[in-house]
Amino acid sequence: MEIIQGTTHRAFSVSDPSCVGEARRHVAHLSRTLGFDDVLAGQAAIVVNELGNNLCRHAQQGQLWIATRSGDAPELEILSVDEGPGIADLPQAMRDGYSTGGTPGTGLGAVERLSADFDIHSEPGKGTVVLARFRPATTQSAQQRAFRVSVMAVPAPGETVCGDAWALALDGPRAALLVADGLGHGVRAAEASQAAVEVFLKQPFGDIKAGLEDAHAALRMTRGAAVTCVQLDGEAGTLLAAGAGNVAIRLVSGVYNRSVLVQHGTVGVQMRQVQDIRMDWPAHAMVVCHSDGLQSRWPPEAVTALLGRDPGLAVAVLVRDYGRGRDDVTVLIVRRTE
Repeated sequence: MEIIQGTTHRAFSVSDPSCVGEARRHVAHLSRTLGFDDVLAGQAAIVVNELGNNLCRHAQQGQLWIATRSGDAPELEILSVDEGPGIADLPQAMRDGYSTGGTPGTGLGAVERLSADFDIHSEPGKGTVVLARFRPATTQSAQQRAFRVSVMAVPAPGETVCGDAWALALDGPRAALLVADGLGHGVRAAEASQAAVEVFLKQPFGDIKAGLEDAHAALRMTRGAAVTCVQLDGEAGTLLAAGAGNVAIRLVSGVYNRSVLVQHGTVGVQMRQVQDIRMDWPAHAMVVCHSDGLQSRWPPEAVTALLGRDPGLAVAVLVRDYGRGRDDVTVLIVRRTE
């Protein structure tokens, strides 16, 4: 069984080259933390430099979102996100030598070659998302797992600690996940949500109702949290969920859009008798679990064009376009590996 957890994404608004330097130094620090060798750390530094400079030259409201992830394959993730103008001809933009700004034009091609995982999505007039991940070559790639997974957690404005927390367990064709949203913001909210994660990690594939009741007892000394747990079976094509509060779950595909309704309440404060929900999980549907820092009524069309792509693109698009901008936000997406 593999347990995956991650750090909060740190956001760098990129308006001038000094912002790129700050992001590059942060990536160097994270590379050391992950134990990357000099070659891999250097590749990550080149990529954050290329993506940041592209944002400075070409983008509106450009940001770099950077985080690490633990597990059997520790990773560094860099997301470049902007709000326009978008790229009219992506295949041309990916070719070495293409430039609209008088530069050598090797940026996006170099980013793809240096990254363990790479994907890009752009809509003219709306913006571009570029995803790049780095991990040692000897570790398991995401494509070798039964599921493709991506998560983003971003603190509320003005906070350095995210009041949300998440964890994921993978066991062959099974996956179990938890997303918790501590009441309020900051350190005390984070303490509550992290307490829910600690209970979950003891038995991620245990009885889902009993697990939520155990979390309710464990969180009584905290301010409480909205918590949702989900167990997925890729072979059986089923989803089992239980929760209390406003952490939402949706199943989305090109022809399927269904919300999973969990009960009201706050784990650790007031919670009714736990009810679990079981439903089919269509083969091509992605499971989207998110805290209420994301608007609840985002249209499924926001992600259906990205169903077969790296789920990190869909996560970034949702946070960029439908994040409330005044709260902690966590979005976790799981889909089967094709």
